[in-house]
Amino acid sequence: MKVAVVGATGLVGSKMLQVLAERDFPVTELIPVASEKSVGKEVVFKGKPYKVVNADTAISMKPNVAIFSAGGSTSLEWAPKFAAAGITVIDNSSAWRMDPTKKLVVPEVNAHALTPEDKIIANPNCSTIQMVLVLEPLHKKYGIQRVVVSTYQSVTGTGVKAVDQLMNERKGVDGPKAYAHQIDLNVIPQIDVFLDNGYTKEEMKMVKETVKIMGDENVKVTATTVRIPVMGGHSESVNIQFAKDFDLAEVRSLLAAAPGLVVTDDPANGIYPMPKDAHDKDDVFVGRIRRDESQANTLNLWIVADNLRKGAATNAVQIAEYLSKKNWL
Repeated sequence: MKVAVVGATGLVGSKMLQVLAERDFPVTELIPVASEKSVGKEVVFKGKPYKVVNADTAISMKPNVAIFSAGGSTSLEWAPKFAAAGITVIDNSSAWRMDPTKKLVVPEVNAHALTPEDKIIANPNCSTIQMVLVLEPLHKKYGIQRVVVSTYQSVTGTGVKAVDQLMNERKGVDGPKAYAHQIDLNVIPQIDVFLDNGYTKEEMKMVKETVKIMGDENVKVTATTVRIPVMGGHSESVNIQFAKDFDLAEVRSLLAAAPGLVVTDDPANGIYPMPKDAHDKDDVFVGRIRRDESQANTLNLWIVADNLRKGAATNAVQIAEYLSKKNWL
């Protein structure tokens, strides 16, 4: 299978190549795509070098699937051109997520929504992906009414420039800034731009994307998203109000049985999910599972995942795997 990776030289693009190799996706020819300034450079995939090409060249090479991780403006411009050439696009930017004509997919939750006609498929926001994986089995059983989520998000979610800023600040070196404020030894309660309602774009992504993925407008979500000086892995404190009461043992059992989830919940022995333990893993980890004693039918839990893997690259590759198994590529 011919596979194009658009944005192959970036942080997420590099992770895409790693995940494709690790999961042994049936790549017969890799087509790494990047901006004109990167054309001609080489990327290595499974020990073999491949030359970076531009988007026009990639389309002419007729890949079966193109996995995009090159930003919203690139996706808006080029995804329709790839799709028009009969190439299935899986897009990791926010460009198509809320387009009513495009599917927004977390395979474990709503792969069943996909059809052979879907030529541009949206990959959700990293913080949304890890949360809906936990919400889905609980919603089926108890009926979610409201979710209150606060995130603790890694600098890798911003990109290489943010990683460099954090490391420069640790060393006392002045350099380019990804954030308006210091990030080392600090917490920034802003991810993306502020909107007229006082929430950030990232917060509203979580609200709207969760409803779209789960296919239920009765699920109400409110979010506060925060950037912390961690190198990899997003964490979330989640408070979930249900229509029906629950049994904690059953909650743990439901989550343990859900695909893609690992229950890490033994607080008496200091065992709970942490970003360092999720590093370079595809699973989503959930722990600190406990009843909210201030309100009926309400649960508190803590969710951690590697934002570059399940939050981006792995989810996109899993979509491609699903399409491949269906012989739709």
